[in-house]
Amino acid sequence: MRDKKDFHKLSKLSGDYLKYETSKVLTWCGNCGNYGIQNALKRALVLEGYKKKDLLMCFDIGCNGNGSDKIEGYTLHGLHGRVLPVASGCALANPKMKVIASAGDGGTFSEGINHLVHAIRNDYPILFIHHNNENYGLTVGQASSLTRCGAIMNGTPKEVTIDPINSLDFVLSLNPSFVARSFSGEIGHVTEMFRLALKHKGFAYVEILQSCPTYNKMTPDIWYTKRIKMIEDKKDYDKSDIWQARRIVRDMENEIWLGLLYENKKKSNFFETYPFRKGVKTALVEEVRHKDISQFMQ
Repeated sequence: MRDKKDFHKLSKLSGDYLKYETSKVLTWCGNCGNYGIQNALKRALVLEGYKKKDLLMCFDIGCNGNGSDKIEGYTLHGLHGRVLPVASGCALANPKMKVIASAGDGGTFSEGINHLVHAIRNDYPILFIHHNNENYGLTVGQASSLTRCGAIMNGTPKEVTIDPINSLDFVLSLNPSFVARSFSGEIGHVTEMFRLALKHKGFAYVEILQSCPTYNKMTPDIWYTKRIKMIEDKKDYDKSDIWQARRIVRDMENEIWLGLLYENKKKSNFFETYPFRKGVKTALVEEVRHKDISQFMQ
């Protein structure tokens, strides 16, 4: 949301924005990237015209999950690593609701990595936000599968020695339909990525790089600001070329590209590939009926 027109529009919609506010006290550490991410999400929802009744926001365990009662609306706080199957099931049961799921490193690339694979493979119609702070912040700074070599964490005081997973290269290897990346310090850019993802018909994967000021001292905000570049500034970049996207995400140290990195608008999402639902106007939740099963109980 770097366009001044959007700021003017948002100011006129301040009443709608405030409807997403709660009286709950925010409990994230000072300067945590989650403040910017939640702010950007609320901006994107308002600018795209979503009402609270039209949304279900699902949260995994972790620091990101602490936001489940810090935003007003229908929210669901699930088990660690299980937010994607829950969110996917909700989206399939009621496609009239927009489903948004959030998870950190563990819920995405450790406990939840199997669910991530199949959510991408099936192209379920949800927006998924990966909060990438390269550690387990809620459990006081343990290394995650994304923590960089050399990082000194509470669980590995003599530094991490195993290479991290390259998150976006992994996701792009699964033939997704939408992949974007942003940085929590660029709230306007995060807002733009969320708005694009909300318009996508399939599984929209958005990675947000964020610092963890308390436990991950290796990648503070300034580390990112020295390295991030905008994909819109890359000459002749084609966001429909998955191999080009895979090449640029391999560099995790010097040039970290932000923006809509890949989109396949031609890919059919789960509903479009499921022949039994073609032509059906009702949602699954509207088809629930009481059935007499006494004949099976004899």
